[in-house]
Amino acid sequence: MQHFSHLDSAVLARLFLRPPRRIEPSDDLATVAAALGATLYMPATRADLAQTLAKRSREGVCSLVIDLEDAVADHNLEHAITNAVASLEQLAAEEPLGSLVFVRARTPEQIRRICSSLTHGATALAGFVIPKFTAKRGAAFLDEIIDASDSHGKRLLAMPILESAEVVFRETRDTELVAVRELLGQHRDRVLAVRIGATDMCGMFGIRRDRDLTIYDVRVVADVISAIVNHLGRSNDSGFVITGPVWEYFADHERMFRPMLRQTPFVEQEAVRFRQQLVSHDLDALLREVALDRANGIQGKTVIHPSHVPAVHAMSAVTHEEYYDALDILESDEGGVRASGYKNKMNELGPHRNWAKQTMLRADAFGVTNEGITFVDLLTELADR
Repeated sequence: MQHFSHLDSAVLARLFLRPPRRIEPSDDLATVAAALGATLYMPATRADLAQTLAKRSREGVCSLVIDLEDAVADHNLEHAITNAVASLEQLAAEEPLGSLVFVRARTPEQIRRICSSLTHGATALAGFVIPKFTAKRGAAFLDEIIDASDSHGKRLLAMPILESAEVVFRETRDTELVAVRELLGQHRDRVLAVRIGATDMCGMFGIRRDRDLTIYDVRVVADVISAIVNHLGRSNDSGFVITGPVWEYFADHERMFRPMLRQTPFVEQEAVRFRQQLVSHDLDALLREVALDRANGIQGKTVIHPSHVPAVHAMSAVTHEEYYDALDILESDEGGVRASGYKNKMNELGPHRNWAKQTMLRADAFGVTNEGITFVDLLTELADR
């Protein structure tokens, strides 16, 4: 997979000092996880599932999920499983997507059934998303993924979703997260990333957040996210990539309200009109949430609508300033402090080292922008595609 590969070479040269490199599924897990970006879910019941997966891949989506869980009614489940298998077989028979395709399975038995039904289709399958993951029920899912990997002779990856009551409720949270960390640590060679199921978390309190709020404004859920990052997102051998929760709103009408984004970057880029378009298309709060995701140690995001993908990917590119700060920090392992080449901050060579390493992984996946290029420029180009 290669981000922004659907842009032509002249546009890439104008936008990027270092364009994104191609990431192979066989690369180390940290590299692949950094490249997930916006992970787009779609119901397994879609009649045109294979065609839609291929279309979204051509449009720049690099990670896709065929959903057999919440997106499928119980009475449609048999059809959904059959359709998922048939779609994977169809994808395997055609030109490779260039995107990672996962299946979100309800039960371990579904993983076994799907994988035993696949012939060539396994070549199009990157792995499985595991809903409502707990230390108690998660082991069976992971065991099935191991067995399927052995059967098909390829590394199938796992992405557990943390969204259960054991993680959400305060009295069991820390005990459960310690147990989850220990279980995932035993399967480190196949756990690609840990996903956060904020919609289920909100449901436990009868909450549905408004489109003008980010998930970090919902304090009871923000506390859970903080605990997940604390236990599972550490920058050491026990840590995993944590991906951002779903943004569930998309535009169906024009609207006006006080924008959440600062005017400055848009005014500087003479893009006020484009900014108004973003506001009217419900992307302003999404952009703010993506920025808060990264500030809280989270990479990538679950999305349910194609219009969200450009926003997540534009915000994922490494800026010229970030890149040169990271280079400055990594060029010495002796510690100390030095002024940023941008002369607007101090780079502490010890405390900022892990940030710099993560920034370089993101630079490989999403590229480094030219000086003066911002996410607004990227969004403008992506919105025209």
